[in-house]
Amino acid sequence: MVRETVCGLDQSHHVSVMSGLLRSAGLLPYRLSATLELLIAHPGGPYFARRDNGWWSIVKGIVEADESDVDAAGREFSEETGWSPPPPPWIQLGDTTLKSRKVVVAFAVEADFDPASIEPGTFQLGERRYPEIDRVEWMDQDRARIKLNPAQGVFIDRLLAHLSASGNNPA
Repeated sequence: MVRETVCGLDQSHHVSVMSGLLRSAGLLPYRLSATLELLIAHPGGPYFARRDNGWWSIVKGIVEADESDVDAAGREFSEETGWSPPPPPWIQLGDTTLKSRKVVVAFAVEADFDPASIEPGTFQLGERRYPEIDRVEWMDQDRARIKLNPAQGVFIDRLLAHLSASGNNPA
């Protein structure tokens, strides 16, 4: 296991590139108004076009071999949305493992982005280019739990625990 500290955050890599398992890092923007709202993304491309509940995700991407989780989360957020990520420090939400065995590490950050202004990066599939994410939406925690990949729901729980411990009790 490799352990380093970046921007005051502990960066532990439990999975190596040599293991063949993938590690992704991402940001979960949130805002507090009457309730907690979370900004989550729907993946682009033809495979996801008709998939909805359980297919959304935090904005995330692959951690490169020479990159920290924090750096990867910020880079991927920028690449996938076209927005500059808010500067760290961010709230560590830990990691979770998807059914695919991909490990996803998440950070939360209080922010307010306009979903209409997204400028997603693209990928090529065959002869066509598709957006990496086709939309983002602000959702309350109940709706976000329905839309998110089931393994990522733990990030909502951890954010709520952090906010409660710091005196913010979102409805």
